[in-house]
Amino acid sequence: MSERSLRGKSAIVGMATAGIGEAPGFSAMELLGQAAVAAVRDAGLKLQDIDGVFAATSSHAFPTMSVVEYLGLKPRFFDSTNVGGSSFELHLLQATLALEAGLCDAALVCYGSNQRTAGSKLVSMSEPQWHETPYGPRHPITAYALAASRHMAQYGTTREQLADVALAARGWANLNPEAFARGPLTKEEVLSARMISDPLTKADCCLVTDGAAACVLVRADRAKDLSVKPVYFLGAGAANYHRSIVAMPDLTATAAAESGPRALEMARVGREEIDLVMLYDAFTINTILFLEDLSFCAKGEGGRFVEDGRIAPGGELAVNTNGGGLSCVHPGMYGLFLIAEAVAQIRGEAGERQIEGCELALCHGNGGTLSSQCTAILGSGATL
Repeated sequence: MSERSLRGKSAIVGMATAGIGEAPGFSAMELLGQAAVAAVRDAGLKLQDIDGVFAATSSHAFPTMSVVEYLGLKPRFFDSTNVGGSSFELHLLQATLALEAGLCDAALVCYGSNQRTAGSKLVSMSEPQWHETPYGPRHPITAYALAASRHMAQYGTTREQLADVALAARGWANLNPEAFARGPLTKEEVLSARMISDPLTKADCCLVTDGAAACVLVRADRAKDLSVKPVYFLGAGAANYHRSIVAMPDLTATAAAESGPRALEMARVGREEIDLVMLYDAFTINTILFLEDLSFCAKGEGGRFVEDGRIAPGGELAVNTNGGGLSCVHPGMYGLFLIAEAVAQIRGEAGERQIEGCELALCHGNGGTLSSQCTAILGSGATL
C-alpha cells in the first residue's frame, strides 16, 4: 500500500470537546470520557461500535488500557503512541492505516486532562535529560526561549512581532465563546507582561487549562451512510530529529520542514489551496517557526509575516481560529484541539469565527521541545 493510496480513505464523523477551561471536580479520565461519549453520539454510533482506540495522555502510563476499561470497550486494535502534543495528528494516520487494513471499523482518538484544577501542574512521566539537568532548565519554556532568542539574533525577529502572534490569537478567541481567555489585549500589555524566560513573557506562553477532546473515524464508504457531514483524512506526515533541545540540529529550523511536504504530497494539494492553518502555538515563537517551516513564508521572514494582523481575524491567512493554545485551550497536550477546530470549520459550525468556504485545513502538531512534528490535512467532500 503506498502512502498516496491513503488519501480520502477515512473520515472523521464524530467530534467533541469537554471541560475546556476549568472543570473542577473531574479527573482527566472523566473529562476524556465525556468527550469520547459525545463524539460517538455526534457520529450517530454507539460506544459498542468502537473497535479501535488511539490515545495518549500526560497522566496515564497505559492510556488505551485505561480508556478501554473506563468506557467498557472491547477494541480489536489499539495504540498508545505518545510523541507529545503531536500524537493526535499521528493517530489520524495510524487510525486510517488500521481502518484501511480492516483491523477495525470505527476508531476513537481521545485525550483528556484536568491540569488546571489539579493544581496547574503538568503531571509528566518524562525522564530527566541528563545533559540538561545540571543547568536547571525550566522546561518547556527554557527550550522555547532558546529558540526564540536564536531566531531573534539570526533573523532580527522582534518581541513586537512575537506579540503580534498573541494578539492574533486573542482576536480569534474573542469570536469563540468556548475560549478560556477572552477580552481586550494590547501589544503594550503583551510586552510589559511578567518575563518568564527571556525573551518570552507570560503573554507569550500558552494557557494552563483543563480540557478533553475526541474524534471518531470510519472508512470513507461508511461515512457516506451516516447523517453527519464527513471530514476526510487527505494526508499526514511526521518527522523527528531529536528529543532534547540541546540535540536540536538548528534552533531556528524544525522537522515541520519535512512533515509538511509529506502531508501535502499525500493529500495532493498545494499550500496555496489551504483555507485554514491550525498550528500548535504553545509559545508565540512556535507560530513563527511553523509558518516558515511549512513554507507559508521564507525562513527568517516569519516575524514580518505575522505583522499588522496578517493572521488575525480579517487578515490574509486564517491561523488558529479557535484562539489557539495561547487564548483558547491548552491542557498539557493540545494536538487534538487543532483537529477539533478544523472539523468545526470544514463542517461550517464555527459560528462567528467561521471562515467562508473552508474546504481544506492543515493541522500541525508539535511534541516535546520542538521535537516531534506531525502534519495532517483534512478536507470536505468537495476535495475528494
